[in-house]
Amino acid sequence: MEDSEIIELYWRRDQSAIAETSQKYGGFLWNIAWNVLRSHGDAEECVNDTYLRTWNAIPPARPFAFRAWLGRVTRNLSLDRWKQARAEKRGGDGMEVLLGELDQCVPAPHGVEQALEDREIAGFISAFLRTLPQEPRIMFLRRYWYGEDLADIAAKLGCGQGKVKSSLFRTRKALRAYLEKEGVTL
Repeated sequence: MEDSEIIELYWRRDQSAIAETSQKYGGFLWNIAWNVLRSHGDAEECVNDTYLRTWNAIPPARPFAFRAWLGRVTRNLSLDRWKQARAEKRGGDGMEVLLGELDQCVPAPHGVEQALEDREIAGFISAFLRTLPQEPRIMFLRRYWYGEDLADIAAKLGCGQGKVKSSLFRTRKALRAYLEKEGVTL
């Protein structure tokens, strides 16, 4: 079923919209949640929460890129759950390492201005990513958006982990320089 047809089901408040969304995107959404949470139960719950959020958001929303929109909802829910679990146990895990890799590239949040600055920085990062060749851009997105392991990225791209690791290092360095050039205070 096409995305526009699924969205139309949501607009008509037809509950089959959720089943169609699950059938088409369930695996994709589960992988996003799993990469952040590394817990089957939590990943499943975030995917189910995605369906609920989608049901509540459409209408009035009419997402243009439905797959990306769903992925963003799942990723945000998963990160919220990860932060909540981390606050409860105050321990470190793979996601902390993953997010720590970007610490030198993006400024730390600070107070009320955070939401506006986050949008501005996201715009700069998107513009930067559009300047990259396809392979480094894919590596960056797989690592920092989808939270994939280096080994998984290397396997999917048919290269070694060392290549992925060095490409990500160079990309982070270039991102930092790009943001500094744009006047973003790090």
